Amino acid sequence: MKLINKELYVGIFVIIGILCAGYLTIVLGGVPMFSPKGYTLYAYFTSVSGLKDGASIEMAGVEIGNVSEIMLDKERLEAKVYLRINQGIELSEDSIASIKTAGIIGEKFVSISPGGSDIMLEDKESLSNTESALDIESLVRKFIFKDDN
Repeated sequence: MKLINKELYVGIFVIIGILCAGYLTIVLGGVPMFSPKGYTLYAYFTSVSGLKDGASIEMAGVEIGNVSEIMLDKERLEAKVYLRINQGIELSEDSIASIKTAGIIGEKFVSISPGGSDIMLEDKESLSNTESALDIESLVRKFIFKDDN
């Protein structure tokens, strides 16, 4: 009887350890358990250099969503970025989406500047006002190899 109790406690302890390890793997790995509530917008950018799927979307320094997909639009030859906006956040049709960098060499994220229109965007609509990422490499190249003529 004593051996069975010891084996039972060890089994329960192992199961709890496995559940904790699984939970930490999911939380620290950033794996979404359920699809987040909200809506999806898209925006076209001429350059999304350094922006990745899952990048945060911020407004006034507060995270309001994330980038769900980035693809090349073959008709426009521009990057089409799908933005997953959290439930309860409304953006007007004249909002501006900009690609910014967190710090000097930090990760890229999308910054939304609110507009003043009374017309709000709905699911699967487009943000028409965008500002592409600043390409530091091309600016440095122009500065270094500038033409002195």
